Amino acid sequence: MSEVFKGSFTQQEPIPEDAIEAAVAVMRHGRLHRYNTTGDEVAEAALLEQEFAALVGTKYCLSVASGGYAIATALRAVGVGHGDRVLSNAFTLAPVPGAIAAVGAVPLLVEVTEKLVIDLDDLANKLGQAKVLLLSHMRGHICDMDALMALCDAAGVTVIEDCAHTMGAAWRGTPSGRHGAVGCYSCQTYKHVNAGEGGLLVTDDPEIAARAILLSGSYMMYERHLASPPQAAFEKIKYQTPNISGRMDNLRAALLRPQLRGLPDQVGRWNERYHALEFGVRNTPGLSVIERNQNERFVGSSFQFLLRGWTAAKVNDVLSRCKRRGVELKWFGAAEPSGFTSKYDSWRYIDITPLPKSDEILAGLVDMRVPLTFSVDECSLIARIIREEVSSVFQQN
Repeated sequence: MSEVFKGSFTQQEPIPEDAIEAAVAVMRHGRLHRYNTTGDEVAEAALLEQEFAALVGTKYCLSVASGGYAIATALRAVGVGHGDRVLSNAFTLAPVPGAIAAVGAVPLLVEVTEKLVIDLDDLANKLGQAKVLLLSHMRGHICDMDALMALCDAAGVTVIEDCAHTMGAAWRGTPSGRHGAVGCYSCQTYKHVNAGEGGLLVTDDPEIAARAILLSGSYMMYERHLASPPQAAFEKIKYQTPNISGRMDNLRAALLRPQLRGLPDQVGRWNERYHALEFGVRNTPGLSVIERNQNERFVGSSFQFLLRGWTAAKVNDVLSRCKRRGVELKWFGAAEPSGFTSKYDSWRYIDITPLPKSDEILAGLVDMRVPLTFSVDECSLIARIIREEVSSVFQQN
C-alpha cells in the first residue's frame, strides 16, 4: 500500500509560553496602542524595534501592521511617487507589485533565473528606466547581492529589500535586508515569526527612518521610539509628511519579542527539514532541485523544485497524485491564481510585458510550505511521495 502523509500544511507551532504570558500581561493592563503608556513605561512595540535593530545590525527600526505596509512605506519614504517606475522581480507574490501600485507607481518587472532569483543581466538592461529597485527575496532565494548592489550603486538606483521570506538569512554574513537602503520583513502567520500579521522596516538612513515613522502614524510622539533617528531628523519633514496610519500594536509586539530570541534555533530546525526534502527528491528523473549558492545562509521554510519542459497536464497530474497522498503542492505556472499563489500575468492592474525566460521557469515551478510542525522523518516521507509520483508521471512521457 502506498504511503500517505497525514499532517497539515497550514498548521503552525503553538505560540511560545513566554510570548503568551507577555501578551496576556498587555491585555490585562489594556494599553494596546503603542503610544498609550504610563509614567516611565516603554511600549512593547518600541522594545521590539530596539531588539530587532540589534538582531540585524541596523541603526533604525519601525514596527508596522504588515509586511506589505512596510514595503509601501519604504517606497514612500525613499521618494517614490505617482507615475514613477519601480523595478521588481517577476517571481514574487502579489503584495509586492501591490505595494508599488498602492503608492501610484508603475512596476517594471525583471526576469527570473532557474535559481529563482532576479536575472542580473535583465536588470542591468533595465536599470536606466527607474530609480528604485524593490528586490524580492522570493521564497528565501537570495541573489548575488555584491553584484546586484554594484550594478545599482553605479546606476544610482536605490534598493529596497523585501525580506518576507528571509528573516534570519544572510548573504556572505550580512543579514538579509541590510544591503539596500531599506529592508522590509513580515510577521504574518506563515513567515518566520508569527503575530498573525505585522511587519518591520529597517534602515541606516535617518531621513528615511524619520519619514517612515511619521508615515506610520506617530503624530508628534515620535520621541517615544527607541530605534529612531535624532529628533533633528524630524524637524524638516514633520509638517510635510502625511499620516498613513499602520502602526503595530503592543499586543503583537509582545507576541513577537520572545519569538525573535528563538529565531536562530528555529532557522536550524527549518533547514534540517529542508535538507531532508532536498536529499529525498534529488536525482529524481524529470525533477530539478534548486541549487543554493554557498554564500547564501538561507531559511528553509519552503521548498521548491522544477519540472522543466513539462506540459501543464503532466504538472497537474503530479499535483493531483501527491494531493491524494496528503502532500499539498502549489504551482506557479498555473493559468489562474489559486490561494496565495499567482503569476505575474495575473496582476492585470499593471501593464504586462511578456517575460519569456520567467515564463519557462514558472511553467515548471512547484512550491511547498515546510511548517515546523513537520518532523524530519515526515519530510523524508513527503520527499518519497513526491519522488514516486514525479517518477511515475515522467515515465509516461
